[in-house]
Order: sequence, then C-alpha cells, then structure tokens
Amino acid sequence: MTAANEAKAILNRLGLGEAVWGGTLTTRSPVDGSTAGAVRETDDVDAVVTRSAAAFDQWKRVPAPRRGELVRLLGEELRASKDDLARLVTLEAGKIVSEGLGEVQEMIDVCDFAVGLSRQLYGLTLPSERPGHHMRETWQPLGPVLVISAFNFPVAVWAWNACLALVCGDPVIWKPSEKTPLTALATHAILDRAIARFGDAPEGLSQLVIGGRETGERLAADPRIPLVSATGSTRMGKAVAQTVAARLGRSLLELGGNNAMIVTPSADLDMAVRAIAFSAVGTCGQRCTSLRRLLVHESIADALIARLKKAYETLPVGDPRESATLVGPLIDTAARSGFDAALAQAVEQGGEIAVGGDPVDRDGVYVRPAIVRMPAQTAVVEHETFAPILYVLTWSDFDEAVAMQNAVPQGLSSCVFTDSVREAEQFLSAWGSDCGIANVNIGPSGAEIGGAFGGEKDTGGGRESGSDAWKAYMRRQTQTVNFSRDLPLAQGVKFDV
Repeated sequence: MTAANEAKAILNRLGLGEAVWGGTLTTRSPVDGSTAGAVRETDDVDAVVTRSAAAFDQWKRVPAPRRGELVRLLGEELRASKDDLARLVTLEAGKIVSEGLGEVQEMIDVCDFAVGLSRQLYGLTLPSERPGHHMRETWQPLGPVLVISAFNFPVAVWAWNACLALVCGDPVIWKPSEKTPLTALATHAILDRAIARFGDAPEGLSQLVIGGRETGERLAADPRIPLVSATGSTRMGKAVAQTVAARLGRSLLELGGNNAMIVTPSADLDMAVRAIAFSAVGTCGQRCTSLRRLLVHESIADALIARLKKAYETLPVGDPRESATLVGPLIDTAARSGFDAALAQAVEQGGEIAVGGDPVDRDGVYVRPAIVRMPAQTAVVEHETFAPILYVLTWSDFDEAVAMQNAVPQGLSSCVFTDSVREAEQFLSAWGSDCGIANVNIGPSGAEIGGAFGGEKDTGGGRESGSDAWKAYMRRQTQTVNFSRDLPLAQGVKFDV
C-alpha cells in the first residue's frame, strides 16, 4: 500500500476523510513521494484570533485544576489513538515506527505532567517593610498563545506548548509546518474528542490554522497574541522575534542546534558508539538535537572511526514502516540538496568522507548517513545542515575540546563521554558547555519531558516542557495588601496632606 493510501485510511478512521481534499496545500509522504492530500488552507486568520481572544475571557475564569481535567482527557484520547497517530507521523514525517510511537508517548507524558502542574501553579509570599502589609507574587493567565511547529516533531512540540498553555489558562492557536498538516489535523480531531467529553470549554479554545509562511507572519504580528512559541530554523526565529518584538510581545524560540559530543580517552567506547549512531542518524539527522560534531581525543580517533564505519555500513536504510529499518527518508528534495551541498563544501574545506553520503535508489528521498573527517572546525561545520552528516575533529587537551564545542553560533545540546569525574564536572561547570542541555555519558538527542528544554545563542533562549517552563505562558503579578488602618509609604517616604 502506498504511504498516501495508508494515511487516508487513518484519517478516515479519525473522521477526517473530507478534510484533506479540495484544498490548495498539497502534502506528499517522504516515504515514497505519494500525494497524501490537498488540504484546505485557513481563509480568515483575523477571525481565528478574535475567537481565541473571546475564549480567553472565559477560560481564564476556570479554576486551574478544572483546566487540567481537559488535558487529562486529552491524554486518554491520545492513548486510545496512539497507534494511528504514530503511524501517521511515520507516513508524513518519515520517522521509523519506534520514533513515531515515541513521539506520541511524549505527548501523553506531557499531558500527565501538565495535569499535575494544574494544581501547582505556585507563587510566593514576601515580607513587607511596612507594618500591617502583606506582599505576594502570583502568576495569572497570559492570553492566546500561538504555536508554530516544525515538520520534524509534527505533534510533540504542539503538546509541549498546548498542554502547558491550557492549564495556565491560555487558548492555543496552532500553525503547523506546511509539510506536515495531516498529523496536525489528526491531533486536533483527537483534542476535539477530549473537548466534547469535557463539556463546557469555550468555542475557539484551541484552533488549527493551515497555511504557509505568510499566514505565520500575519499571526505573529497580531497584538492580541501575547506569546508566540516558534520552533524551526534560526532564520525563521529571527524573523519571528523581530515581528513580535516590534509590538512588544513575547517570543519563545526553539531554533537550530549544532550539537557536539566530546569523547575522551577514558570513555566507554561501546556506549559511545551506540550513542553516536542514534544521535547522528535518528530521524535521518533531522532533529534539532541531532549529533553533528564528534570531537575525539587524537589518541582514540582512528579506533573510534573504524568502529563507527562498521556500524554505519550495516545501518538499515529504507521504508520507515518496516520494523528492521533504522534510517528513514529525508523530508523532501530540498533537504537532499542541502545534504549534497554540505558534503561538497566539506570536501572543498579539506574534509574526507569516511563513509556514506551516497543516495539510496528507491522512491522517496533516501541517503546513506555520512561521516566526514575534518582538519578544523571550518565554515561548513559551524553551519547546521539538517541531514545525517557527522563531522569528526580531534583534540589533544580537554580545554581545547570544550572551547571547540562552544565555538559555534548555536547552543542547544551537548555531551561528553568520560569516566573522569574532573572532566565531567568541568564540562558541567560555568566555564564548561555553554548549551542549554549538557549530558554526561548520554548522547545529545532524546531529552526527557521533566526538564526544561531549550538552548542559548542562535538556538533562541527559549524553554519548553518541564521544570518551571510553565512561567513563560503566564504573567507575573506582585500584589500588596494593606490590612492596617495606616498608610505608610515604602522607603520611609513622607507625604502628608
């Protein structure tokens, strides 16, 4: 069965058969290039924001634990539709089966986290310098939240944002990637089931907007949307940030990564090889946390590369629906062009392709992941290519390795493989990794939802998912109550009339 026909069958089961035909936005499966739908684009974006603003006026009055009940129901509906939605992720984004299932499980896990969070939107009590006064800090609902998501995590990123926003009292507008609208339609249909069970959610609490770049730009410019959460390229993020800042709104940005692994002489190479393989080729190198730079001590570089070559040469590349496949397709031909161009530039800049880099002859856009030994951290290495290319560089001093790790514009994820406590702690110190995520003896890819996710520098500085990332979706308010019969002023100011 073609990927397109399988996708249509899933959408029919979800009651969405008619929604994917008769539109102007054509979507093709990267699995085999077949056309999966022609989705209708959203006509009236202004009306969407108007409904969202009206929904906010009602939703912010609902107690947070009650708002959490809607997210709990969403988690139940996701569990019931996990297999169908995961399969659709595979068909539309090209992820292998286990990654598709893992992405939907991540949505379920975020639901569970957000339900608990709905009873823990804590503030502070503060001592007042004035007698008979009480100070406190509270967090209030913010307003409509715009979520702009990328193709590589077509549903999980929405869940990170939407589940937290909903329990915080905010309506959600979702503008998915134009490359993956089917998974967005399916997810919203699942949410609609939860809303129907919930019973009294306001109209427009969650809305899906289908369209291209211009649609996203219009939404980002709307002053009625106080927070724009955008995931994608650094170029896109800078454009969103400028648009939102021009109206003094907030932006939460999750942008590019150029993630490195430092491997020291004391490292467990068996663990390192497994971590490198998954981090570098998982999702065909199309994760923001994919491993792109391997920084190896010169004494073990040859041995490690030999082991990696052997592993790469046996990687099953092919149809992601088949259980044995570990590397699926690139998302489209533009990604393939970027892959080819980066390899050519690497060779021009002194690189040597150790393995891979060639196309796989089948329908869809398939390539063999590449390992490239580089003489230095050249311009192509400092640039994030969203494809399975691993650049290998060597070092002799650990300080040199850390400096090399930090000497790129991006600052998302990082890791070190070492059995030395000193090296591990230095890597995690204030003068160690400058990334938002730093791991020891774990690859850079595959973060848990309990920690705040995000990075520094060109990665945008945003934080999503766990820890106290919920505060981005609320407004802080300092409150002072005078329960005395006097009116003392702060700092001892006297003003008697």
